[in-house]
Amino acid sequence: MNHQLDHLLAAHCSPTLAGIKPASLVGCDRMQFPDLPQQLGAYQAAFARRGIRFEILCACRGRFLVLVYHRAQLEQRLTEARVQRVLAKFGYPAGAPLAALLDGLRRRIAAQAEFPHEIGLFLGYPIEDVIGFIRYEGRGCKLCGYWKVYGDAQAASRLFDRFSRVCQAVKTRVEQGETLLQVFAAA
Repeated sequence: MNHQLDHLLAAHCSPTLAGIKPASLVGCDRMQFPDLPQQLGAYQAAFARRGIRFEILCACRGRFLVLVYHRAQLEQRLTEARVQRVLAKFGYPAGAPLAALLDGLRRRIAAQAEFPHEIGLFLGYPIEDVIGFIRYEGRGCKLCGYWKVYGDAQAASRLFDRFSRVCQAVKTRVEQGETLLQVFAAA
């Protein structure tokens, strides 16, 4: 395990690693992590029994874009009827398995000048907030935190607080020298 990568994943992916969010996205500088694909293989093996996957969505010129996800949670999320209807509007195949949906997301990331905002559905954001962000082009939200909120601001605020507490607790343990595997081994 790589201590620098542990720090980065602790800061951005702790809610997913803790099982309270289906997926998280993190950008990794290619200069800082030139051998990231190999490093992720070690994380993949270490977290496999927890159902956590680490996949590179994009290997752009300056960075890797990594999706860290809990496979069962993400599959459940993406099979929700409302989520499938929104994804279908962006060309994702209805009823497709997770691998096909992730391939579609990769293609949309690679093909577009603008980031595909439906990624919020993959990350577990409330559908109202994803639709609101797309409809209003990121303007006029009720609350801004881990994402822009257009729906239930109180529920989102509670969730933001929970995510922040988890991130802080994990970051503290990693800063004290534990690896992510040690932090989550007992969980």
